[in-house]
Parts: sequence; structure tokens; C-alpha cells
Amino acid sequence: MKRLVYLFVIILVSTACQGNGQSRITYVPDTARLSNAFETYREPSIVHRRFKHADIEPLISKRKGAGIFEVTQLGISVLKQPIYQLKYGQGPKKVMLWSQMHGNEPTATMALMDIFNFLEGQGDGMDSIRNLLSTQTSLYFIPMLNPDGADVYTRRNAMDVDLNRDARAGVTVEGQLLIQAAKAVQPDYGFNLHDMNIYYNVPGTPIPVTIALLAPAYNEEREVNEVRGNAMKIAAGINRLLQGYVPNGVAKYDDTYSPRSFGDNFQHWGTSTVLIESGGYKGDPEKQFIRKLNFMVILNSLIEIAQDSYDQYSIAEYETIPFSDSKLSDVLLRHVGASRDSRSYTIDIAINRDEQTVGSHYYVRSRITDIGDLKENFGYDELDATGYHFMPGKIYPQPFGSVADVSLEQAMELLQQGYFAIQVTHMPDDRHHTLPLVVFHQRQPLAASPHLGQEANFFLARGEVPAYAVINGYLIDLSATPETEFRNYVVVP
Repeated sequence: MKRLVYLFVIILVSTACQGNGQSRITYVPDTARLSNAFETYREPSIVHRRFKHADIEPLISKRKGAGIFEVTQLGISVLKQPIYQLKYGQGPKKVMLWSQMHGNEPTATMALMDIFNFLEGQGDGMDSIRNLLSTQTSLYFIPMLNPDGADVYTRRNAMDVDLNRDARAGVTVEGQLLIQAAKAVQPDYGFNLHDMNIYYNVPGTPIPVTIALLAPAYNEEREVNEVRGNAMKIAAGINRLLQGYVPNGVAKYDDTYSPRSFGDNFQHWGTSTVLIESGGYKGDPEKQFIRKLNFMVILNSLIEIAQDSYDQYSIAEYETIPFSDSKLSDVLLRHVGASRDSRSYTIDIAINRDEQTVGSHYYVRSRITDIGDLKENFGYDELDATGYHFMPGKIYPQPFGSVADVSLEQAMELLQQGYFAIQVTHMPDDRHHTLPLVVFHQRQPLAASPHLGQEANFFLARGEVPAYAVINGYLIDLSATPETEFRNYVVVP
């Protein structure tokens, strides 16, 4: 049997292979060492998810001619920005990884920058893994396929086409580049790296789907051949690793066959392809923890591919991963008292905060997304509001000069008095502010009512005394100092 080189291994178990008496080595990742590797090689210049092409291009260009990576410009985007491929290793197993074909899905791109740093490291006790990867695999990375979309943080490219629905038609320049790269490389394995919205949950639980996995179907019948079966085994190994960090926080993505999508077509072309979707994790709005998980699972999967140890997992194990559900909101208020036309009733209220991009920044705008019996729904923040009733807020009668004239302590005092909004005479340049208040310049905001689609600005009160505020979709306990980072905006005409 060929001698295998292991780095991230804590247990090597020899087991008799059924029917032939041969032994098989079981690979078990040392997750603590993977975690430490991330902390060592994390790319320090990227700390937020809303980076642009100009932020990663220097990280790619500096590797040209350095001897570790072969850097190739595959072509240019619609807006003439270069799209790069980085190749590592000279081994027989060819792996292609592409990220950010949707411009607002950057988590894996961050992790790839960290992996590049790792692959360039030396003298840290991990050289055996680099040698394994360089001799057993040829890795082809396309870290940002949609630079135009990334620059404005939007899903589609500058032609307003979804690149992941262009595998069949190939009308976009970026889609054509990926097709051409696949034809040139003819990879054995593929990793289709995405983000999904944070409102997916593991069925029947309030647990957000932090990572969704999928071995995409290659035909309408969703049959399992050797190619797709290998992808399922790799995904099963990823799930095992993730369970140590996000217990029960993994699900499968919808496996309905999509003839327009790249993952399904790569699978059809003979590439064992795994879709990794980065979802949500409470307290991680910039997805830095999920970035770490991407680093760990991608690197570990490459190790397993290099030594064929993914074959230890079974298709049946992959099938046990549940499909994701979509019953999660930013805030869920249960049993809220309300009244209309002299009729009193009790309702549940679901609230989401939508991101609005402005230049390199963003703010959120909230809305009430559902009302009624939401017993099977969940929220990142939940409150049993039994005994509290919906109370509209008031506008403070005296204007302030600017947002800077109001402290957090003053804002909390205004909320405690039932004021949800203030006026300012001077607009901040970018409309952004971090106060737990609705701020307006000229146009007065309307007081909210418990109706679908309304902006979420109101109070939960006992009698006439507000106990909780909901300001732009953020739930605020008026008896405590807020720990939330508010991303609010100034209302303008």
C-alpha cells in the first residue's frame, strides 16, 4: 500500500476492508491544529466582507513570479477588470475552486486569501501537508469571478445576469471564462463557493444554517453515479468536521436539478463538485467566524482528496444531513397584544433587516415580514411579549443640530420616554449613524402600526410605560445598555 503523508491527524485506524482483507487508513482531522493554522495565516488586510476587487488584486499580483503559485489572467469582466486564476501544485488530481460568482457572496473569497497565505508558509511544522498537496494535487483557484458585482455588492454582473444561471447559454464574459477554464483544466473535483441569506434554519429548530452543503444533481432524475457519489462523500466529511464547531448547524441546499447552473453542469461534465454555501451565525455579521470555517473545511477537503481518505465516508451519511428550511427572522416577537377598530387580539410579529449598500458602506432598513400565528418560526432574537402591547412611538419635539449632539445615554432616555425619532438640522455626509433612534432631516417618519410591510419602529409597553423598543428592526431592552452595533440611516425627503 502507498505510504500516505498526514498532517492534521490525531487517529490512524486500520480497518479490514470488507471482502478483500486489505486494510484502509481512516483519516481524522486535527481540528485544533486547523483552527490554529487559520489564526496564523489569516489575511490581515481583509477584516470586513464588503471588500472590492481593488482590495484583493494586490494580494494576487504579489504572488506573480514568486514560485509558489502560477498566476494567470483568464480574461476581463464586463467593466474591464481582470479575472485571475492561481494554480498550486503539480499533482495528478486536479481540483478547481471558484468563488464570488455572485458579487455579494464574499465569505469563501476571504478564506481563499487565508489559504494562499498558508500554502506559502514554511518552517511551522506543517510543511508535510504542503508537500502532500503540491505532489498529489493541482489546485486551480478563481477567487473572484464577478469583480463588477463585488464592487457594488450585488449578486449579478454588470450585464445584470446571474452568472450561476449562465452555464448553459454562456452569454456573459465571466461565465464564458469559467467554462473555458473548466475545459482547459478538466478538473476531477470542484468546489462551488457561495453565500446564502441568513434566514435559513435547520428544520424544526431555531438554529441558523451556518453552512449548507450540496453534491449537485447532474440530471433531472437526481441519480447518483460515481462522480456525484464522491462529491457526497466529501460533503459528508465536511459535515463531520463542522459538527464540532456548529453542532446541528449544517444542512443540505436544495438539490433540484438546474440545467442553467454551474454546479450541476460541472457534475454532469464529470467533476465531483461540492457546493458550499455560507449562511448565518448569531453575532457574526461580518462572517469572520464563518470565514474560519471555510478555511478549515476547504483545506481539510483538499487533504482528503490528496490522499483519497474521503472514501471513508458514505453516501448514506451525506443523505442524513437535513435539507434547510426558511423560517428564521432577525427578530420574532411572540404573543404581542394589539388592537384595531376596538378589537383586541394577540399576534406574533416577524421582522427582518434588509441591507442597503451605499458606496463602501451599508445600512439596514427594516420591515415587518409576517404577522399571525408563527409558532413554527424562529428569530435570531426572540421575545415572549405576553403581557406587553404594541405601542406607536412619538417624535421628539425639539430638533438637534446633528447626530453627534446625541449620546447613547440620551438616546436611551428618549426611548424610555416613548420617543422613537428625532430631527437633525445638519445631515451627515453619508446618511449613516449608529444611534438606536430614527433620525430624520425634513420628512417626518410615520408612526408604525402592526401591519405587514411596515417599517419596524415601535414599542412594547405595559400600560403606558415602554419596556422594549424596536427601532429599525433592532430589539432593544430599555432596562439595559444595548450591545448591538446599530446600522441606521437618516431619513431624507
